[in-house]
Amino acid sequence: MTNRLRTEIQEEEEVEEVVEERPARELPDNFFTQLFTRGFLTTEKATNALPFVLFLAFLGMVYIGNMHYAEKSVREIDALTKEVKELGWDYKSTKADMAYKSTLTEVAKRADTLGLSQSVDPPGKITVKEVADGN
Repeated sequence: MTNRLRTEIQEEEEVEEVVEERPARELPDNFFTQLFTRGFLTTEKATNALPFVLFLAFLGMVYIGNMHYAEKSVREIDALTKEVKELGWDYKSTKADMAYKSTLTEVAKRADTLGLSQSVDPPGKITVKEVADGN
């Protein structure tokens, strides 16, 4: 009895697969390939420029944050302006209401509920007589 599996494996090893090598793909000749392959932008130059690029990124983030802060401040100013206008209207309506309630007729009406009434007699004049003293 022979081991068929071992023979099949040996036959498969003997048969070599021929892998066709693809020719290297040529890079198109455009601006970007020339920029990166001709030596204008090398790894060393990119590494040296990294701090400046990071500084520009930081400035960009500060600029964006400043814009958000300015917009937030404008919204708060608008909200406070609306609140001031509303409080001004409340003040004016309360002032007008108090002016109406302090008129003579309104005070008399409210005093009647307390049992007070207006005087019917005209006001009297008070005179003070001087005492002739020797002084």
